[in-house]
Amino acid sequence: MSETPRAVDNKLYEMLQDEQIEEFNAYRAAGHTVDLRGALLRGLDLRGLNVAGLDLQDCYFRGADLRGVDFRETNLEGVSMAEAQISGCYFPASLTAEEIRMSVELGTRIRTRGLETLS
Repeated sequence: MSETPRAVDNKLYEMLQDEQIEEFNAYRAAGHTVDLRGALLRGLDLRGLNVAGLDLQDCYFRGADLRGVDFRETNLEGVSMAEAQISGCYFPASLTAEEIRMSVELGTRIRTRGLETLS
């Protein structure tokens, strides 16, 4: 787990910081990549963001607007979604509603590893 959220030196990360979601999605579709593990994405409007296949491990989404984002094919291990808006989001089936609620309400880091053995 990353100690502190970090800025990423990458054009795609800069697009996210500027809330240029359509441009970000288009660059990714064109084959450009970005390492967002541990990225600081606090307070951003990320509605419409295509995160399929991204590794968002340890990302910090405090207060971000994530409404409608589809996280089903995304690594969310260690993500913090404190006070984020998550209405309409899809999450991996292995992630419990309680785990998501605790992250949004209490700021806990999401735990995805081993959840399949808890049921």
